[in-house]
Formats: sequence, C-alpha cells, structure tokens
Amino acid sequence: MNRDRMPRSARLRWSTASELLRLVHAEPGIARTAACERLALSSGAAAELVERLRGARLLAEHRAGRGGRGRPTTSLGAHPRGPLTAVADLGAGGWRVLLGDLGGAVAEVAAGSYGDRYPAEFLPEVAAAVDAAARGEPGRVRAVVAAVAGAVSGTRLLQFSTRGWHEANLGVLAGGTAAVPGVPLLVGNDATLGGIAEARGGAARGAGAALHLLVAVGVGGALLVGGRPVTGARGAGGEYGHLPFGDPALACPCGARGCWDLLVDGRALARYRGDPEPADPLAYGRDVIGAVRSGTAPAGDRRAVETAARALGAGVAGLVNLHDPDAVTVAGLAPGLRAAAPEAFAAAYRAGLMAFHRADPPPVADAVHGTDGPVRGALGLGFDEITGPSALARWAALPHT
Repeated sequence: MNRDRMPRSARLRWSTASELLRLVHAEPGIARTAACERLALSSGAAAELVERLRGARLLAEHRAGRGGRGRPTTSLGAHPRGPLTAVADLGAGGWRVLLGDLGGAVAEVAAGSYGDRYPAEFLPEVAAAVDAAARGEPGRVRAVVAAVAGAVSGTRLLQFSTRGWHEANLGVLAGGTAAVPGVPLLVGNDATLGGIAEARGGAARGAGAALHLLVAVGVGGALLVGGRPVTGARGAGGEYGHLPFGDPALACPCGARGCWDLLVDGRALARYRGDPEPADPLAYGRDVIGAVRSGTAPAGDRRAVETAARALGAGVAGLVNLHDPDAVTVAGLAPGLRAAAPEAFAAAYRAGLMAFHRADPPPVADAVHGTDGPVRGALGLGFDEITGPSALARWAALPHT
C-alpha cells in the first residue's frame, strides 16, 4: 500500500500507533503510563491502542510494578513474533548480518571476511546470508539496512578509501531477499548511523543539534538535527576525515592531500612512533592508547598519543565553529585518546574555538553505544521504515498465526 494512496482514515488510525512504537523502540521497556503521558493519551485510548498492537503482533506487555496512585502498570516491548530489521554491517575488517527487533534485542546470524575481493565478488555472499536470515524468520524481516564504513549515496557505495574500493551497487543486499518480496533496502554510513543512535538514545539525546564523530580507520561523522542526520545532496555528507586539517604533503587513500584522517587514527599513531602502516590500524591504535592509559608506555608513545589528541581537539573545534552544535559525541578511538591525553585534547579544543564559543563550549561526551552505535543506528533507520503508518497497515493485513 503506497502511503500516498492510503486513505486518510487509515493513516489516522495508524499514526498514533506509529508514534507509540517509535517511542518503545527509543526507550525499550517504557512503562505504559509514561508512554501515555508522553503521547497525551487517555488511559482508555491507550488500552485500546495497546490491545490492537498486541493483536497485530507489534507490542508485548510485561508487568512492571506499580504506577501512580498505587495502580499496577506494565512495560512495553517487542512482540516475540513481531517485525525485524536485518542489518548488513560492512565494517573495515569484515562483514556481519544481524537481526534486531523493536525492543533493541540484536543477534548476529552470519559473518565473513572480504579477503582480497572487491564488493561485486563478496556482496552476493552477504545477500545470501540476509536471505537465509529472512527465511529463518518467515515474514518477519521488513527492512534491510546496510551500515557501511565508507561514503554512500542512495544504495550505492561511492568510496571505501581504506580498502581502495570505489563505486558498487549495494542493491543486491535486498534483491536476494526472496523470503520477503519488495523488502526495502536502506543504506547508511557507519559514523552517521552511530550519530543517529547517540542522538535518539545516547549521549546526545535531547540535543537539538548534535555533532557525532567516529575515529576508526579515519574519521567519519554526522550533524544531526532533531535526531535526523544532515547528509547533503547525494547522501554522502559527514566525511569529516577528508577536510584538509592536516599536512598537505601527506597523500590520503581517498585521493586528496592533507586529510584530517591521517592525523588522528592508528595510521597516524604508527607514523608518529616511526612504525610502518599497520595492517589493522584500529587494533593498533587501541593497543597504543591502552598502553599509554595503563602507564606502561614509553615516553615516545605518550608523545604520539598527545599529538593525535591535539589534532583531534583542534579538528573538533573547527567543526563546532562550522556547525554550532548543542553537544558533541565521540566514538571509536576518540574516547581513549581523550582519556589518555586529556590536557592535550582540552587545550587544543579550547584554542581552536571562536571566542563566543569559548565562553560556553559545547560539551564533548563519549558515545554511550560505543562500537555498537552503527548497528543501533541502523536498527533505528529500519524501524523508522517499519513503523510508518503504511508499513504498519501492510503488516497488520498479513495472515498471522
């Protein structure tokens, strides 16, 4: 059923249901009384709505103690046979397929490595894993979301700089899902999806405008306004690591020179220490930062981490000057860098701010979801799709046994 063709009465019937389900996804286990207050629903209207959603296999209720005035209340969560989102997580080191429900429960169902293959060679393998997951839960997978550690636009990979990949069609990831014909495919950059997770249920929750940064192999991120990312004309915004904050003499795998990427990640730490570029920059960076934080590292390692922390702080300041966010969240190697060299980060952050920002700088907080952020954000994107009024009407019309 196309949303535009959906009768107004049907849209109205499902619009409040959509709001409630999205609230439950953002706050799994929320008490029914609290959800009623948040959505300004009377107890009678809430009872009717929850009963309808239980009957449609969209919600489950569990006893949750007592509410106001001594009355018992319930908590709201995912129905055990409700809709699922499949996440194809295409990280720097390999791929995974996961299934997640409305309440945020996630299970990894398949994983693999890329080897020396290009996307066209391994994507059918990932698609087959998505299809197998959908077949294992007949009729329940209602959205597929690809979380990609590279620049994306629509359903296309534009560039995966750290592996030397360029244009690739990710559409095959849903095209192979024969178990659910027509299942939508959504694609997001991993750092952008991590930002969605932090803005909706993490360290930036409640911020009108939030800046999220992920330092992994390079730097990615997103500006989120009202919990939604600002991704640009082609959907590829947030490639902050390729801003020319660095040394113009350094060539980046993306094709540009002087990228911020090259100053703050594991490759940068190796260069500062005089080591060759590591095969796994993320693991290398964690090891070096961990040794500095434990107090067992030599002075050269401490200087390397301080140099990276200063570059991180200065870059964050530049982005604050650009975007004027209420809050900044950082993930990946960034929390460790800040913790290992707090003075270096703080001094560079403050020095890089414009004077009016310096008087009241946006707080910088470690991401709540950490390495799980991209998958959590992908689930959020999937359930935005699944809980739309038209999608709910389609789900409710299915035969449920």
